[in-house]
Amino acid sequence: MLDNDSCQTESKSAQELVLKQRTQILHALCSSGSAESLERVLDILLARGTLIWEDYQNVQVWGRSLHTNARQLLDLLCTKGEDACGLLLAALKQVLSEVQQACLSFEGCCSYLEETEEFPSTDTRALLTKRTELVSKLRECIDGALAALVESGSFSSADCDSVQLPVYTPSQKARRLLDHVKSKGESAAKVILQYIEQKQVCGSLLNQETWNPPKELLKYQKKLSSSVSAQSCFLSTYGGTGHMPLDDIYTESHLQLGHDCAEVHTTLSLEDIVGVVGTVNKEADTVLVSGEAGSGKSTLLQRMHLLWARGAALQDFLLLFPLSCRRLNSEHRELTVQELLFQHCCWPDRDQDLIFQFILDHPHLILFTFDGLDELQQSFSDEHRVCCPTQPTPVPILLFNLLQGYLMKGVQKVVTSRPEAVGPALKRHLRKEVLLKGFSPSSINSFVRKHHREPTVAAQVLESLQSNTALLGLCHSPVLCWIVSQCHKELLGCGGGSPQTITDVYLMILEHFFQHQNPLKISVGLCWLHEHLSTVLHLGQLAFEGTQMSCYVFSGSELETCGITERDICTGFLIISKDISSTCSRCYEFLHVTMQCFFAALYIVLNDNIDRSTISKFFQLQDVRETNKSSTCCKFCLPFPAQHQQLFHVEVASAETPNMQITATFVSGLLSQRQRSLWLRNCSSSTIDRKVGQVVRCLSKGMQTHFKSIPKPVEGEGKSMHAMPDFVWLIKCIYEMQEDSIAKDAMTKLEVDHLKLTYCNIGPVECTALAYVLQHLTNPIGLQLDYNYVGDVGVEQLLPCLHICKSLYLRHNNISDDGIRKLVAKGIQCENFQKIALFNNKLTDACTQHFSNLLKTKQNFLAIRLGNNNITAEGAKQLAEGLKFNQSLKYLGLWGNKIGDAGAEALASALEGSKTLIWLSLVGNGVGNAGACALSNIIKNSTLEELWLTENCINRTGVEHLIRALEQNPRVKSVCVKLA
Repeated sequence: MLDNDSCQTESKSAQELVLKQRTQILHALCSSGSAESLERVLDILLARGTLIWEDYQNVQVWGRSLHTNARQLLDLLCTKGEDACGLLLAALKQVLSEVQQACLSFEGCCSYLEETEEFPSTDTRALLTKRTELVSKLRECIDGALAALVESGSFSSADCDSVQLPVYTPSQKARRLLDHVKSKGESAAKVILQYIEQKQVCGSLLNQETWNPPKELLKYQKKLSSSVSAQSCFLSTYGGTGHMPLDDIYTESHLQLGHDCAEVHTTLSLEDIVGVVGTVNKEADTVLVSGEAGSGKSTLLQRMHLLWARGAALQDFLLLFPLSCRRLNSEHRELTVQELLFQHCCWPDRDQDLIFQFILDHPHLILFTFDGLDELQQSFSDEHRVCCPTQPTPVPILLFNLLQGYLMKGVQKVVTSRPEAVGPALKRHLRKEVLLKGFSPSSINSFVRKHHREPTVAAQVLESLQSNTALLGLCHSPVLCWIVSQCHKELLGCGGGSPQTITDVYLMILEHFFQHQNPLKISVGLCWLHEHLSTVLHLGQLAFEGTQMSCYVFSGSELETCGITERDICTGFLIISKDISSTCSRCYEFLHVTMQCFFAALYIVLNDNIDRSTISKFFQLQDVRETNKSSTCCKFCLPFPAQHQQLFHVEVASAETPNMQITATFVSGLLSQRQRSLWLRNCSSSTIDRKVGQVVRCLSKGMQTHFKSIPKPVEGEGKSMHAMPDFVWLIKCIYEMQEDSIAKDAMTKLEVDHLKLTYCNIGPVECTALAYVLQHLTNPIGLQLDYNYVGDVGVEQLLPCLHICKSLYLRHNNISDDGIRKLVAKGIQCENFQKIALFNNKLTDACTQHFSNLLKTKQNFLAIRLGNNNITAEGAKQLAEGLKFNQSLKYLGLWGNKIGDAGAEALASALEGSKTLIWLSLVGNGVGNAGACALSNIIKNSTLEELWLTENCINRTGVEHLIRALEQNPRVKSVCVKLA
């Protein structure tokens, strides 16, 4: 950094750095829950002689907590002095990820790991000095190494068993083997070193074990593939939609890596889900695919299963076992892993033990999938550890230990869930998280055209969607896109009354199903609901009572209890549950879990005898609602004894929060003024008014709870509110009611300067609701929506509230040039709109034309940040044209683009003599000496205070130009540059 103000920092010794950073070091070593980082550090310290063998044994005590072992190491190294602490810091720098290193200082430690060649005097000494290398080589050939040791007489079967414990990771097995070999002496050490050397001489890859699958296994693989293919070839969600082949309807959804991953901007394919891309914890086996209800999680897994069964994908896995958490809820026996796989997936005709032994011996060839973790009755827990695959265990505990890796270590697992159901206890055991974000605009187009083989009909549906952006936003959810496609006749015939809310869409399919039940008798106007009221109430009662218990599968006797007849079943809202039904008894489930929530909401609205406290319980905020489902773990399915019936009286508070909130959202929409005429024929006006009043009071109380939690502002800064997911849900409820007065009342009480909604799963649907409510704010705010999935459609939905936004932050939101075109066109008309941040989107040079027009037109615009996009020199030249005429811009950020020298020169020419610009960042833009020379003129002749030019191609010549310019302008605080 070139700086007018000199500063001096005092270097610290390695020992001082370790003591000062003790808490951060412990966090870096232990926060993942895996011992791998600590063990790799120990390997290096052993190899370098910093630790002797007795030190290692005192630190690495098996059965003791990871934190205790790490503290023991730090205490020991501090007593050993400066060199030991320096080597620790160097080892940490080598072992930890960049994210983990960010909070640590490694000043002057690099020299401690300079390579020094040592010729060990003995083979046991070689086990220590080459430990890091040996662990890497042994981890994939443990079986062969153990066989060589047994054959030489160095190891017994007991020694092998102690190394091959299922709870160990491959790296831990390699370390345990080396520890045992060292304790056996020189002869055993010689055997293992010779084994590794022979493997290298033979040219064998140590990361590949040769195996010859037995014929019985190949026969089982064929049977399993056939079974998986039969289960997956037809679309299983939405009742199968008339046995529609999955190939004919499957449409790619948008997949991206979780926010904790450095490659978060990467778009993923199906095979990337189990690939190495985005791996956060290499020692973990479980990949989480998370998405909201209706985002297509089950269909995604079904597609994976079908491609594997056909041999078209995932061919690194010899066997794939698909498991349904909904079905596992009905399993009340204690099972072994073998029983779980064979009884719930595919039963081998013979040699079951041989096949299961192959699975145990070759875990890297096996893939488990678990669909719907959020539907599991028992909350996730890591309190009960099970390491033995042959030990009979309750199914939830068996599942939790599989996901954590205590059971079947090395087997890849993919689990789907709604994000709310996955807490920190499970997340620390994840290899990575993949976010399923629903359909993109092109996917909506593709899905509609696949659903309607008649091109004319498909074109009409798509035209209708394009003319109703609110409905187009809803169609980013695959389940809503299916409903809209299914109800195309109603959609095309609705004229000016096209659906605007989620409730509108579900009412449309309700009418669609009822009208098509008897095509010869089509009800006119609002009569359709009155004619089918008994069916709605019967299905509603079942849905309502099931929602209270987090129950999604129902027996025949449960249907009878709610008065459901065969005629009611024939409406199509209930389907036979393929997961649980048997030849002797049928079980039923709703078409989709959101459909169950919708019928529960209908029951709340239409039933005059519903308990008065019901609505308030459904609208309780998550932080005050009891969420311990395990205490009310119902028996989920057959048989249906009296004790199961009693569970219908369990408090609403025991139900799943996500489904409670979906139901409450539907209640809000059903009680809106727009739907009032639909209910008045079936309910008294006073009852409807009372329920509307309850909902309004609940929404007002919920918003007030959030407003009261807003902290006092820091002195000199504006008041800021970091909203929680419940806040977004309340906003959606207000939107569903479509009552301006409710939105106004809520927003008049929100007094903040900045509203932060980062990482809140904001998509186009949420943007519609936010704009509807936020447009009623009385004072301008800064709206921060970073790290969501707004997209171009979401941007368009936000436009109605743009006039109240003084700044808009949309970093990492999958926005393209088309979204920017609409945003800027509206922003030019909004006096308050002054700042925009669009880091890490999909912007190209095409967007700069719109920003250039904005700069020419708006002479009060203050900040444009377009970092990490795809803007080249041509885009920079376009921006420069606008900058020539602008007299207000203070901040310009273009870091991480590709503007080069030509772009830098164009910007410098436009900004020379600027009277407003104080901050400019061109980090990582391929700028060289010519660009630096041009930029030095800005330093001489402008109000610039900070210039960032790191990660470019500037050498000494360019730096000298910048230094000379800096000497001429004392107002400049800093110019950051690094020699190429």
